[in-house]
Amino acid sequence: MTILCYHSVEPDWESPLAVRPEAFAQQMAWLSRSRHVLPLAEALPRLDARMRLPSGTVALTFDDGFAALHEHVLPVLTRLRLPATVFLVAQTLTPAGRPVDWVKGAGTARLTTLTCDQVLEMQDAGVDFQSHSWAHHDLTDLSYEECVRDLRASREFLSDLLGREVTQLAYPRGLHDAGVRKAAAAAGYTHAFALPETAEVPGPYAVPRVGIWRGNGLLAVRVKEARPYLPLRTSDPVARSARRVKAVVGKVRART
Repeated sequence: MTILCYHSVEPDWESPLAVRPEAFAQQMAWLSRSRHVLPLAEALPRLDARMRLPSGTVALTFDDGFAALHEHVLPVLTRLRLPATVFLVAQTLTPAGRPVDWVKGAGTARLTTLTCDQVLEMQDAGVDFQSHSWAHHDLTDLSYEECVRDLRASREFLSDLLGREVTQLAYPRGLHDAGVRKAAAAAGYTHAFALPETAEVPGPYAVPRVGIWRGNGLLAVRVKEARPYLPLRTSDPVARSARRVKAVVGKVRART
């Protein structure tokens, strides 16, 4: 299984974080036709239980909650009936949204986040929302107590806003260490997601995802999606063979 991670989808922001709308629509159309796109909330229990999943199972995630998701992502997901999870920076959720202050460079001054009303509208349309921390700090720079407070504040605020329990976290910029993972558990999260394409440490508090960036065309998405990033069994014998070959190669290298 592969969990894809997007950030924004917009035409004019020339940033690796912003996939062009036409490229995004093409990628989603291909996933809809050719892959099994599973809601993240359904995938996680299977991940925990190491259950067998259909070959080509994918989950879609979006970090930061940029306002452009409402204009350029929601219509595509709705038309194709694709499930997705958006990780929100809780502090930014106001009736008018807020300027984005954690990215710099040309074109960033105009960037804003989703408003509370847009989040609730998207939730009604089937989009899942989870936590991306309270203020998008590098959590590894905070003390353990500060980290717990930040993550707990985000989880409680979002749970109140959404009217349901929030239990998942995406680390800002994918950064975490043992203390941050411990803080995530203490703050009430059951799963947390990083951005490296392979798991740095095993377990539910460092689930790897695959970043999709502005320069990635459909071919790049197909290549990234095809790799078995998560330790879930699939019904694909090619994927199973690839894992066995990789294990054998690793043993041979260790002996030389």
